[in-house]
Amino acid sequence: MTVNAILALDQGTTSSRAILFDARGTVLAVVQREFRQFYPQPGWVEHDAEEIWRTQIEVAADCIAQVPGVEVAAIGITNQRETTVVWDRATGKPVANAIVWQDRRTAAYCDELRAAGHEALFRARTGLVLDPYFSGTKLRWLLQNATRDNLAFGTVDSWLVWNLTRGSAHVTDVTNASRTLLFDIHRCQWDDELLSILGIPRSLLPDVRASSEIVATTAEGLPIPAGIPIAGMAGDQHA
Repeated sequence: MTVNAILALDQGTTSSRAILFDARGTVLAVVQREFRQFYPQPGWVEHDAEEIWRTQIEVAADCIAQVPGVEVAAIGITNQRETTVVWDRATGKPVANAIVWQDRRTAAYCDELRAAGHEALFRARTGLVLDPYFSGTKLRWLLQNATRDNLAFGTVDSWLVWNLTRGSAHVTDVTNASRTLLFDIHRCQWDDELLSILGIPRSLLPDVRASSEIVATTAEGLPIPAGIPIAGMAGDQHA
């Protein structure tokens, strides 16, 4: 018997989880897997972005395998929000470990931005204070320490969709974009003035989509079926 279901991918700070729901919202299966945390210096917190992807696709495949006859109608993604990943567009490989939302390495740079009088502008455009919690200064730090061209930036939702589509979709949603310090929440678009202040090329950034819309479909060659619509994304606190 065919069972229609929605697959939720819940990528968190310490684990990756997948949940299958039927049409009534009943949980059919849950699989969760922890991954490593790295603390290279006091105040620094990192993840291996490839391990995030590997654990997330593994739990997705295991979850589907637990329900005989299941057909996944759509995938929804929720994720740890401000964690920052930069990867090579050609190879799909991260240029460094992901910098986690808890990381404080850019605190001194945030102080510099405040001293230069930029805080009011960032607050007016983004609704956020200048703090290393958000992705923008993490991205700047990664770019200063990366030597390659043709790079892509994303929060974890973007990284997962890139891999689910084998690089054919570079997207994020408004909830994740709004946590980067780079997104004008009034015009719902990346802000060129803020990008210029931080020295971040617009070409690195994903397309911003609605939290509920079909943004892509899963690619061939994954351990889950191809052609599943990726139909929703939202940062975990928003979700």
